Amino acid sequence: MKDSAYNFDPKELIREALSAMKRAYTPYSHFQVGAALLTKDGKIYQGCNIENAAYGPTNCAERTAFFRAVFEGERDFEAICVVGGKDGIPTSYAAPCGVCRQVMMEFCNPETFWIIIAMDEEHYSIHTLKELLPLGFGPDNLK
Repeated sequence: MKDSAYNFDPKELIREALSAMKRAYTPYSHFQVGAALLTKDGKIYQGCNIENAAYGPTNCAERTAFFRAVFEGERDFEAICVVGGKDGIPTSYAAPCGVCRQVMMEFCNPETFWIIIAMDEEHYSIHTLKELLPLGFGPDNLK
């Protein structure tokens, strides 16, 4: 179901994020995260978290989705959905970390980019990037 404030079906993105979560590589934390990134022209890029024994090189699902999309030439984004849970079972909301929010600031308008935080198709919340990263620093700050 679409809301008048946004032009997409959150449940479709939730399904895509849940599917992406199954591909997570999490041998250390066992906390799997999936993301589904929607472009303005309707393409969806999935991402999952990929852990590393050194921890620092670990990559979040949101950044995996963004980096895949940017590699493909995408620059205009509408929304992202994030789901996560221990052993792939969402039991609480997994909001994007600060680094992922900063990556979103690089490519998205904080007032019109939507972030869906979900457990399943019935339990989710939708926020703008500005709500989750007030006073964010982005490309416009460097002009």
